[in-house]
Amino acid sequence: MKRKAFSCHINRLRLPWFCFAGVVMIAVGLPGIAPAQNTILVDRIVAVVNDEIITLYDLDKEFEPYARNIKSLGYSEEKQMKLLFKFRSDLLNKLIDSTLTDQEIKKNKLDVTEAEIDSAIERIKTSRSMTDEALRAALAQEGLTMEEYREEVKAQLLRSELVNLEVKSKIVVTQQNIEAYYNEHIEKYTAEEKIHLWNIYIPVSDESQRQAALENMETIKAKLDQGVQFKALAKDESLASLGAGGGDLGLFLAKELSEEIMAAIKNLNDGEYTSIVPTGNVYQIIYLEKTVQAQSKSIEAVQGEIEQILYREIVDNKYQEWLEELRSRSHIKIIQ
Repeated sequence: MKRKAFSCHINRLRLPWFCFAGVVMIAVGLPGIAPAQNTILVDRIVAVVNDEIITLYDLDKEFEPYARNIKSLGYSEEKQMKLLFKFRSDLLNKLIDSTLTDQEIKKNKLDVTEAEIDSAIERIKTSRSMTDEALRAALAQEGLTMEEYREEVKAQLLRSELVNLEVKSKIVVTQQNIEAYYNEHIEKYTAEEKIHLWNIYIPVSDESQRQAALENMETIKAKLDQGVQFKALAKDESLASLGAGGGDLGLFLAKELSEEIMAAIKNLNDGEYTSIVPTGNVYQIIYLEKTVQAQSKSIEAVQGEIEQILYREIVDNKYQEWLEELRSRSHIKIIQ
């Protein structure tokens, strides 16, 4: 009687199993059949990490959403294959790193309570404005149960504890570090002045109207020269039959303005206006209401902000260094 073949998922199984050429095999005793015939293929090993293994099933399960996304992008077959190969290789290395960190968690006997998991999930729900029902529905769309999600959250909390123990607790940001960052990024903390502009403009609909538009603008300029207030004139002319418009343009940094506008206003003082400025199919007069001097931030005012920036940078760098050192003293074998 023939028996049906079956496969079984082994998730980072601990050794020893019967492992030959990267294939996990289990001897199953069946009545009347010799042991040599009892070997059933279960899964292929893709990596050995100290005394644990990562199987092809593990890798395929993690890789599947990435592969689906890449295949949907419409790349050529050659580019698609290159991307799939790279992502698969990167993902295997991430699984190795995760296995190593999980081993260190066990080694250091780190743990989190159910209450801590509950609190973490509540924070996630609050940050995303989700009810418990909405979270469960979102998890279901991803093929996850709440129990599986709690395990993921637990793993994240444990890895955070490990980073605190191995990396964060050993980091010190000095005043010298803060001062060096401030000086290297001084432009970030030196505020630029802004200019508050108004304008009156007349558009030129076609070349036959250009001379008429210029004459109309010269009439407006004459009124300004006679002492009529710019703001009042801008408001009046925007409703006049001359086809003029304009008004309060707001605040601008110098770098936000065109070269033509900057050249026209560069010698103005607050409360002064330009001559007629031709810009494309528009004639306009620009009024500089005021220059707003923004206050630069002192190192004392931004010390806390800089300290957090440096802390995050150092954590990232130190974590990578720690991970590389952990890899160097571990037995890792990738099986192609």
